[in-house]
Amino acid sequence: MSAPVSVIAIDGPSGSGKGTIARRVADQLGWHLLDSGALYRLVGLAAYQRGVDLGDHPTLTKIAAHLDVSFGMDASGHEQIQLAGEEISGDLRTEAAGERASVVAAIPGVRAALLERQRRFAQPPGLVADGRDMGTVVFPAAPLKIYLTATAEERALRRYNQLKDKEVDGSLAALFAQVARDVAERDHRDLNRAIAPLKPAVDAVIVDSTSMSVDEVVQRVLGLWAERR
Repeated sequence: MSAPVSVIAIDGPSGSGKGTIARRVADQLGWHLLDSGALYRLVGLAAYQRGVDLGDHPTLTKIAAHLDVSFGMDASGHEQIQLAGEEISGDLRTEAAGERASVVAAIPGVRAALLERQRRFAQPPGLVADGRDMGTVVFPAAPLKIYLTATAEERALRRYNQLKDKEVDGSLAALFAQVARDVAERDHRDLNRAIAPLKPAVDAVIVDSTSMSVDEVVQRVLGLWAERR
């Protein structure tokens, strides 16, 4: 039998920075990356494109089970995600896509349909997996599990800073208020869903990034991995 592939699981709430950290750590180690949130965003986007109501759980489960998606990079190293042959990377990073993802992620059938797809990302030389249940459900045997968090205020501010320079309608104050509400609503859904609720694995290392820079968090994760090795 082949040796198990090493996995670093990074879980945490919306806006904690886990996506950025996971990508940086994967780059540093030369490992594969699983952005599990992108899969749920893809299910939500596919449903939106087909006019499927987010309350139609059987149809959403079928969409998740037969998701035609490919991940890659362009010549400049930028993320390229194709859904049914169409490049949709930009469409996945909107607030609307995040809201749809949070809704479909609470559907048991969707989660079950995506489980084995996520596990297949574990390929040599290793995998950094970013999500809400990487350490608790998808990769429970991962040798290093990180639960990355930050205060709700800090997470809302980070998302606001990502959005404020884009074209938005209304005042910046209204934008921040809306972002703060969105963060609170996603937290509530993620923490209280019946299947795989957001929580630290019992053996996870809690990293509070509220007052840490991206580089500091990356070095903290790499240091923890060096200890595990």
